[in-house]
Amino acid sequence: MTDDTSPDGETEVPTVSCARCDREWDLDRELDELQAGGHAIEQFALDHERHTGHYPDGVTPWVVRCRRCPDGERFLSERPARRWARTHVRHTRHTVDIEAPRGDDDVVSASDE
Repeated sequence: MTDDTSPDGETEVPTVSCARCDREWDLDRELDELQAGGHAIEQFALDHERHTGHYPDGVTPWVVRCRRCPDGERFLSERPARRWARTHVRHTRHTVDIEAPRGDDDVVSASDE
């Protein structure tokens, strides 16, 4: 993925690639039509996974899973993943595993409240 600035100082349209699909996309549609702004890459990655079952190159989600029930979600950033985990624990008192894309995994439990 790229989100570079051109030599003349103007921001170039971000580009996303996917080796599995053997394709590359300019995200001008996400910027113009969908008005995703600074979230264009994230929105494209979420849409790509929703439609293909996998994320584009360089995108690895945060995965949160309840140990007790089949509930769980995937997020592209840490903050919403942790929020989901804390909220699930608060309402259910179930322990939730947080799998980080890179680095340390974590556990949120009712004793953390």
